[in-house]
Amino acid sequence: MPITISKIFIRSNLSQISPNQTVLMASSSIIQFLLFSFLVSLPLSIAQASSKPKALILPVNKDATTLQYVTHLNIGTPLAKKDFVVDLGGAHLWMDCDDGSYVSSTFRQSLCGSAPCSVAKATCTGGCVPGHHKSGCSNETCYVLSTNTIQGRLEVGVVSRDIIALQSTDGAKSGSLVSIPDYIFACANAWDLKSLASGAKGMLGLGREQIALPKQLSSSFGGSFRRKFAICLPSDSKSNGVMFFGDSPYVFYPSYNTSKAIDVSSRFKHTKLYINTVFTGSSTVIRGPPSPEYFVRVTSILVNRKPIPINRAFLEFHANGTGGTKISTVEPYIQLESTIYKAVVEAFDEEISVWNVSKVAPVAPFKDCYSLGNMGITGLGISVPDIAFEFENNKNLNWGMYGANTMVEVSRDVVCLAFLDRGEMPLITTPIVIGAHQLQDNLLQFDLHSNRLAFTETLLWEEVECSNFKFDL
Repeated sequence: MPITISKIFIRSNLSQISPNQTVLMASSSIIQFLLFSFLVSLPLSIAQASSKPKALILPVNKDATTLQYVTHLNIGTPLAKKDFVVDLGGAHLWMDCDDGSYVSSTFRQSLCGSAPCSVAKATCTGGCVPGHHKSGCSNETCYVLSTNTIQGRLEVGVVSRDIIALQSTDGAKSGSLVSIPDYIFACANAWDLKSLASGAKGMLGLGREQIALPKQLSSSFGGSFRRKFAICLPSDSKSNGVMFFGDSPYVFYPSYNTSKAIDVSSRFKHTKLYINTVFTGSSTVIRGPPSPEYFVRVTSILVNRKPIPINRAFLEFHANGTGGTKISTVEPYIQLESTIYKAVVEAFDEEISVWNVSKVAPVAPFKDCYSLGNMGITGLGISVPDIAFEFENNKNLNWGMYGANTMVEVSRDVVCLAFLDRGEMPLITTPIVIGAHQLQDNLLQFDLHSNRLAFTETLLWEEVECSNFKFDL
């Protein structure tokens, strides 16, 4: 039987009733009084959580320096707004709890054998971990491995709990705050913040694990709160995009009319989400544990609607965790295995030759750059040959990408192909990683119950951007 977070919270408070209070409970009238007093004393957040909203939202903005995507999450008592880098495939929320800015009366560390430790699949070390001393340190606390995916570093995090709050939504605009008590996260060390966007206190994981944000929200509100979420990353660092959790319409307004409402889900295409395994680091066929990251099965790549020659064996999923196509918010640009990258560039150069442009010197981190030449500017970005990813051997099911998502303007006269050479198999494990630049102004919905990805391609077709959502922050 699943354990809801709100039940854990109530039990933990009832366990604090003293023996003297227990004696008083002999009188039924006093029992009623105590229960009434206890319920009244509960934070308003629990009453809000019991309302079971259908959907919640968080803002997300682009950090211009690091190109990371950052969200603002309210946490603690009193609620304080903290910034976190969004990690689509992250296993959980981890944060620095010891910098002095996080002071909360509802913060708790979890003890070995407790329900939060079990849900988190945590382990116990039998001793204190250096650097984790918030609210004391106990050899009975449990720990999980937290990953800084920007730096590629693993860190031991203390399993902790506190209240978080998100805004509700009807799909068209933001609503009131809804709080979730006893949200499970990890307290990790401060030195992991150095690679993150300025002001970020950690990373918010949206992956497949039980204590990642999507599944914890679903567990908190029960079956009425769907196990699905959607992300819409903005292309401009000066405005917010949006992340939706639960089930709702996705209503944006076009840039030319803020009063007009467009439910962009009408543009959705669907493909299967695959559960890949963690790479075992072995050439032998040893199946690793399930990865918290999100994978799809690309079977072909088209440049200007023409398929290019690639080794399709690379794209298959293998038992040791290699293969497949991953979607990532922490990688700034799409990354392709070397032979696939060369095939894309060769086809792209052939198609763009009619634009009367010339290749120029590389501009890091890009290898293939071009003079602007006769390239025009359209509503879909710089006018260049489109690049599409075909799914499941279905020519009618592909994700078309246009100039706004395939090119980067590095100077007034030079643009670069926003694709990176990832290296050769078997030195790399995933031949295609679709990065954040390719996700900008596209709405992607991840349905964890049905294992299905819904995607819109670019919203610019409708003159809509991810920043065109009515937030009341």
